[in-house]
Amino acid sequence: MEDKIFVVGHKNPDTDSICSAISYSYFKNQLTRSNRYVPKRAGQINEESEFVLKYFGVDAPEYMPNVGTQVKDLLIDESEGGEDNITIRIAWEYMKESGVSTLPIMDANGALEGIITVTDIANYYMDSYTKTIMSEAKTKYYDIAETINGTVVVGNEHAYFTKGKVLVGASQPEHLAQYMDRDDLVIVSDRTEMQLTAIENGASCVVVTLREDIVPEVRALAEERCCVVICTRFDTFTVARLINQAVPVKSLMRKKDNIVSFHLEDFVDDIREVMGKKRYRSFPILNHSGQYVGMISRASLLTPRRKRLILVDHTEKSQAVDNLDQAEILEIIDHHRVGTLETVGPVFFRGEPVGCSNTIIYKMFRENNIPIPPHIAGLMASAICSDTLLYRSPTCTSQDIEAGNALAKIAGINLEEYARKMFRAASNLGSKTPEEILHQDFKKFIFGETVLGVGQISSMDAEELLEIEARLRPQLEKECGKNGMQMVFFMLTNIIEDSTCLLCYGKGCEKLIAESYKKTVEDGKALLPGVVSRKKQLIPAFMDALQGA
Repeated sequence: MEDKIFVVGHKNPDTDSICSAISYSYFKNQLTRSNRYVPKRAGQINEESEFVLKYFGVDAPEYMPNVGTQVKDLLIDESEGGEDNITIRIAWEYMKESGVSTLPIMDANGALEGIITVTDIANYYMDSYTKTIMSEAKTKYYDIAETINGTVVVGNEHAYFTKGKVLVGASQPEHLAQYMDRDDLVIVSDRTEMQLTAIENGASCVVVTLREDIVPEVRALAEERCCVVICTRFDTFTVARLINQAVPVKSLMRKKDNIVSFHLEDFVDDIREVMGKKRYRSFPILNHSGQYVGMISRASLLTPRRKRLILVDHTEKSQAVDNLDQAEILEIIDHHRVGTLETVGPVFFRGEPVGCSNTIIYKMFRENNIPIPPHIAGLMASAICSDTLLYRSPTCTSQDIEAGNALAKIAGINLEEYARKMFRAASNLGSKTPEEILHQDFKKFIFGETVLGVGQISSMDAEELLEIEARLRPQLEKECGKNGMQMVFFMLTNIIEDSTCLLCYGKGCEKLIAESYKKTVEDGKALLPGVVSRKKQLIPAFMDALQGA
């Protein structure tokens, strides 16, 4: 996360927003190698942008609707865990060496199986000891030998002790036969008669202390009776004290269903309360596949690494990604009015009164003598073409025309022919629901206590606009009232006729249109000749009317 800076446009992104994120990321990555600039999008891609990306063979930016602090932004302790087949002794030694009190336990694929803590191990020793715990835990003979620094001299070291209890044969041979049962694990000294008695009475395993090997007579009987024999140089007391540490850790750990874990993508606001209610020192962190990646503690919440952002094509907080106040804004590149965004510290801001953000970015390429590859030039030319309605919008400037033509030449496209294909793709809305059409290019604006939403569709086909109008009318009524919006407007813009049919719904919308344009609203709509720009013509007129009210 430390070297990544995300470049993102507004919600309900149009072609300029998507292409600005990509082109400015490319520009910054060529300008400096100290950070990695990654384009993102704050909403779903519309048909026009989809056509543009496919035409020039560019992948869509990944979706990032929320820039709140996530677990992956915290300081994660990447200490290793243990596999579920290790012994209690190995787990304890690792925890002691690493200075950790909680050890995550994984399966062979790295997926979290559970956790074991120092407290769990202490309770295991302090609670009443069950003599059958080793067989109940299915302890491997190899692990028993390793734990007591011994060697399996007879039998399969990879077999398991699965039945019987553990006992010490410290009395006479005739007494041992009275209190041992078949399949028990018996710890005996280097007395041959005790070893033979344990094997003759059906012991599944005999641990011989203070020896490195056994006499031929004992070996022969052990092999005949399929009894595992382990020899160790440790004395009987030491073996009896250590042997239960051979139990596999999975028999004591808290299983994953009974522990609290978090994922890298979880938001800190969501986990803070959960962490506060639990008395655990640390919590395991998983990736999207359920694999363990590290641990975090409550102290990790005190020093989060805020996401670093560059915002393009907007300065309105209502249009920005969610939880923007939790991120660090480094730059803003925009061609709209200065909106409601606030930053904690000073930022690099470049705002110019041109028709498209990509026109500004084109100038920055030129100023820094950075070559523009054809696919990036194609995206930038498409954005300029879209935002200026192929130079027909009143927002279009000579700078937009110069940039658009130059970029089209680099991309190797005839701008007039390409624009018709692009606009045709944008207006192909037959498969979309009214709600999807409304939100394809929809922005929320706040003027004092007045909150309104404005959407727009541009087309060269008058009949298609009439069809869209019929489908959208009921949706405007449903949208009004959501997110505090008192009025909802939708611009059906005819590129060829250079006019807009403005649909409206909400208390005061007819009055606002009348005061802004001296037009009467009939049947929920008003025809506005010469009005094609939301930014340059509609919103400023609404602002003047509201401020004069």
